[in-house]
Amino acid sequence: MLRTAFLYGLILAVAGFVVVWIEASTSFGLIAPQFGLIALAAGFLALGIWAGRRFLPAGPPADDGPNLAAISTLGLSPREIEVLSALAIGQSNKEIARQLDISPNTVKAHVGSLCRKLEVSRRGEAVSAARKLRILV
Repeated sequence: MLRTAFLYGLILAVAGFVVVWIEASTSFGLIAPQFGLIALAAGFLALGIWAGRRFLPAGPPADDGPNLAAISTLGLSPREIEVLSALAIGQSNKEIARQLDISPNTVKAHVGSLCRKLEVSRRGEAVSAARKLRILV
């Protein structure tokens, strides 16, 4: 920990020295003020890139699959999840019924149940709500 604090202190000291040097160089006419601003901007850019890589997680968050807590809380059945997945790819009730080997009326009942549980009024809204809750992956 002491080593890290020393390293950060050293970096800040060097950065402070560079800023003072740029200010002095532009004051005495050694470099044009525009070049001083460019050097300062480049330094802050480098600092931002370093800090981003150091303190932010690398890459997108890991996909852990469907949100099982939301599925459990809403009380979604495995069949409702299958119907919801089919809705997400744009299948009609007849296509879903054929795929799952159930009647179209049963599909309608599942869609109605999904809409109630997700508190929406349309099947497209159900898919959108399920994606927001990470029920569909």
